[in-house]
Order: sequence, then structure tokens, then C-alpha cells
Amino acid sequence: MAQAYDAGPSVPSGPGFRQSTSESDSGQGPNDPKWEGYLITAVKDPVKELAETKDTYVSYLVTAKTNLPIFSTPNPSSRRRFTDFVFLREHLAKDFPACVVPPLPDKHRLEYVTGDRFSPEFMERRRLDLHRFLQRLSCHPTLQRSTLLRAFFESTEWHVHMHQHVAHPPGPEHPNGVFDSISDTLLNAFSRVRKPDERFLSMREGVDKFEDGVVVSERLWNRVRNRTNDLTGDYHDLAVAVQGLGFLESGITDPLNHFSNTLLEFSALLRHLTQTTTDPYLIHLHSMLQYSHANRAVLKLRDQKQMDFEELSDYLSGLTSERDRLAAVISGRAGSTGLGLGSYLKDRVDSLRGADDDRSRVEKMRKLDTKIKELEDAVTAAHDTSDAFSEETLREQKIFQYAKEAEMKEMLGHLADGQIEFYKAAMEEWERIIPIIQRIRVDV
Repeated sequence: MAQAYDAGPSVPSGPGFRQSTSESDSGQGPNDPKWEGYLITAVKDPVKELAETKDTYVSYLVTAKTNLPIFSTPNPSSRRRFTDFVFLREHLAKDFPACVVPPLPDKHRLEYVTGDRFSPEFMERRRLDLHRFLQRLSCHPTLQRSTLLRAFFESTEWHVHMHQHVAHPPGPEHPNGVFDSISDTLLNAFSRVRKPDERFLSMREGVDKFEDGVVVSERLWNRVRNRTNDLTGDYHDLAVAVQGLGFLESGITDPLNHFSNTLLEFSALLRHLTQTTTDPYLIHLHSMLQYSHANRAVLKLRDQKQMDFEELSDYLSGLTSERDRLAAVISGRAGSTGLGLGSYLKDRVDSLRGADDDRSRVEKMRKLDTKIKELEDAVTAAHDTSDAFSEETLREQKIFQYAKEAEMKEMLGHLADGQIEFYKAAMEEWERIIPIIQRIRVDV
């Protein structure tokens, strides 16, 4: 594992902030991720642009601090709108299919936020989600060095850069050939890998368990949230009732009013706990689930690459057998080929159609030879692609594990801090009212 880059107290250590060196790389395996520097990002200051027009939108200030050589300045910044984030995400996913590109929040719907999309609450919640999206990109050793991400922070002509990127995407263009046309017709939604790799089966099981745990946790904390909201209302109603009782009991009106105020404060603390701790936790939890879905998609794509190779290999084997059968028929050895009843029936059908003469067989063999040559090249390319994608996926899983562990630690830490803050404040409120309640004297 690479050592943390020492750039002063303002730069945190950990995944995404590491810098590889020759000394630290010596103990790494070939599939271990390698960070070349740090990229610390932030999304700030949402501003409503072109207000009072039909083209109104919200822009966000995106800033970064970095020592990556691909950036031309250590502190790039620019203003971007939500559609710019969408473009960035979609094209990073296309340019880096083996990378787990984090998801974006839904364009219009955000949980637990009411009001229109230009309300301060909505804009702030979206700002937090976009901030988390860029943080995930900045912690990825490959994505943090992409030219598109650099332009996202630095370009003063972002729209021009977007058009250029669409017209000239990075990497070589691969024309549609026999590999694409055959694999598209062979594969379907029910295809499965015939020779599964135990490493990736284990990864998929880990993803399943993690997502099941997140779903259960999300369901339980939604119930906690609903129950807390009920208690918030109940304590408020109880406070009103106690205050009314104080008006009837003239001898203890003041203590009861104090008690009523404490109940109101406790109700407010419960509401504050929901807004500042439970709701952010639920949103982050759901975001982690979506992030895991993106990771699952990469594992599924790796399986697809292996299935391409397996299906093309089978297709090549079938064509080779057909060519051998025709060669045997032409040479008069049809009875000794051992190709079975299917080949015999095929010969009989060809005979009935008048297609059993040697000239048609030779022409068919010539076409088969051409197709077999194309398929052999396609199978070799599919094998190389599958192997390369598998190696990249192994690295990607380690990167995702680093990111997931760091986020879970941060998320649970914030949840614990919020709970501690709530209980401390609640204890102070109740401790203040106890002496007042104890001074009440009731005459029997």
C-alpha cells in the first residue's frame, strides 16, 4: 500500500490522497491500485442564475486542491450546473467502462426535502450530493487523472470542450466487425458464464451481502425516523397540555411552565436530530447502495466479456466442425467422420435440395474458411479483452473497498456524533428541570 502523501495538515491521508513512490510501490502487487497524488474537491455556493426567466438554473462553484501533474494549476475552480455533472458522469462511464463511476443523485427527486428545486433546502441537499459525487471521483486513482475531469475544473470554455469530447472521444475507435455482430446475436439476458472464476464469485457474494445489509439498515432507520417524528409531535402536545394544567393549578404554575418549556425543548431536539443526523444518514446510506449498484454493474460487464469469449469460441468450434464434415464428404470419408446423426440428416436435406454436389461444397468450404479466419481473430481479441478486463476489475474492487470503508467510517462517525450531541443536550435540559420539579410541595 502506498504511503500517505505528506502535504501538510490540510491534506488528509487515506485512499484517494495517496501518492505512489518507487519505494512504496515495491511491496505492491500487480493488481494493487496506485495513486499518483491527491485531489481534494468541494462543491460550494449554489446560485440561482437567470432568475425570473424560463431558462432559470442553479450553478455551483466547484473547487479543487491538487498536486497531480495533469492539472495546470494547484487550485482550479469553475462554476457548473447540474447538466454539466450529468455529462461528466455519463462520459466517464463510457471512457472508463472498467471503473466504478459513482452515480449522481436523481435530477428532480430528493428524499425528505419539500418545495421546488430552486428552494434553499433543495439546492443545499443537491449541493451535498454533488459534493459527495466529486469526492468519490477524486479518490479514484484513474478517474482523478482523466482529462475530462481536469477540464471540468479548469476549462473556461466547457461547452466547447463537451462538443469536442463527443466528436473525438479518447481512445481508438473500433469499427463494428465480426466480433460485435456475432456476439450481439449470440448473447441474451439469460446467458451465464460457463466457467466462473471463484475470485469474482466471491466478490459478487460480498456485494450481495453488503447491499442486503444496507437495505435492512435503511428500512430500520426509516422506521426510527417515523417513530421519532411521532414522538416529536407527542412531546409538543404534552407540553401544551402541561402548560394548560399550570393555569388550573395556581400553586405550581411556574414549575409546570418550566416543565412545559423543557418538553418543548426536547421536542425541538428530536426534530433537530432528525434533520441533522437521521435524514443525512439515510440519504448517504441510499447513496452507498447506488454506489454499490455501480460496482455490481462493473462485475456484470466483466462476466459479459467472458461470455463473449466463450460464445465466440463455441461458434468457432461449430464452424470448424462443419468445415471438417464437408471436407470428409468431398474426400469420400463421410462415413468415418464420426460427426453423428445430425450431420447425416444435414447431408440428406442438402441432397434433397440439390445442394450436394462437390462444387457447392467447395464454395461453402471457401466461405467457411474465410469466416473461420475472421472468427479466430475475434476469439483471440475476445480472450485478450476478457483477461485485461478481469485484471482491471481486480484493481477496481480494491479501489472500491478502500472508498467504501472510508465512507462507511465517515457516515457512521457522523451518525454517532449526532446521537451523542442529542443525548448530551437532552440530559442538560432534563437535569435543569429536576430541581424545579423536586421543589414542588403537594399538601395532602
